Amino acid sequence: MKPIKTEADHILALQRIDELMGAELDTPEGDELDILATLVEVYENKHMPIDPPDPIEAILFRMDQEGMERKDLEPMLGARSRVSEVLTRKRGLSLSMIRSLNENLHIPAEVLIREYQLNKEEAQCS
Repeated sequence: MKPIKTEADHILALQRIDELMGAELDTPEGDELDILATLVEVYENKHMPIDPPDPIEAILFRMDQEGMERKDLEPMLGARSRVSEVLTRKRGLSLSMIRSLNENLHIPAEVLIREYQLNKEEAQCS
């Protein structure tokens, strides 16, 4: 076993992980699987980072996960029209909205404060 330094090493590690899938814990194969998975994770985090979603994508994803409808956001964002403006990117998130979404939907604040594209030139920022 060796560090993953190249894409070729990465591919070989993934192939070996495939072979080891289903290995029992606390066996040599299970230990090898655990170590390889860790090495692959470190390599991928360094060479294949995934940008966090923009705030609206994160809100929509969480709504989908929780089976929520737009009306369920009203206590966090305001009236139905405000919810619509936010989700259609016509209005930016205010600090109080960010706090409420973070607290109630458990969306990380660092995701909610990211800049994102609004849909119209005269978009309102609360």
